[in-house]
Amino acid sequence: MELASYSDYALRLVNSEEPARGTDTLTSVDAVRALFGTSTQAARRATDADVTRFRAVRGRLRAVFEAAADGDERQAVHLLNALLLEFPVSPQVSGHGELDAEGRPDWHMHLADHPSNATSGYAAIAAMGLAFHLTEFGADRLGLCEAAPCRNAYLDTSTNRSRRYCSDRCATRANVAAYRARKRRESDTSERTGRTAE
Repeated sequence: MELASYSDYALRLVNSEEPARGTDTLTSVDAVRALFGTSTQAARRATDADVTRFRAVRGRLRAVFEAAADGDERQAVHLLNALLLEFPVSPQVSGHGELDAEGRPDWHMHLADHPSNATSGYAAIAAMGLAFHLTEFGADRLGLCEAAPCRNAYLDTSTNRSRRYCSDRCATRANVAAYRARKRRESDTSERTGRTAE
């Protein structure tokens, strides 16, 4: 697994809340466990106490995305480094029993789970994944959806660094809203122009 792909952990956690809409899906141990995806062994360690701890880490990860979206790269890195110091990771070589084209084990790097609790393990992987993404692609590739009121986090993987929305649905909604606003302005202008002419 490519280490930058661990940044999806950060996205899943940050996007479990939509502050502008007042929604939060991180309300139970089951919701915490769902964040782990296929990593069921790590998810089993989750307890009621992890709900509160996950929410705290979520706020700190969102702050990284907010700083990056505001163009404050140094602050984004500072906040991310604080998470990396608090939640260290242990890399390990893994192969999953798969073979490469030459019949040798297909070794690759993984980030080992931190055994102390579910939050520490998840936070370590999310922060390290985000750090790999930031150092490989740049802080300007971390963003928050510009379609109000969404503000979901996203990782821009476009070739021209042009992504502004978390999904096609939000992009369409924003484009339709912009079109309607433009038409209203044109209509208002033509009405004012018509009245003045009278």
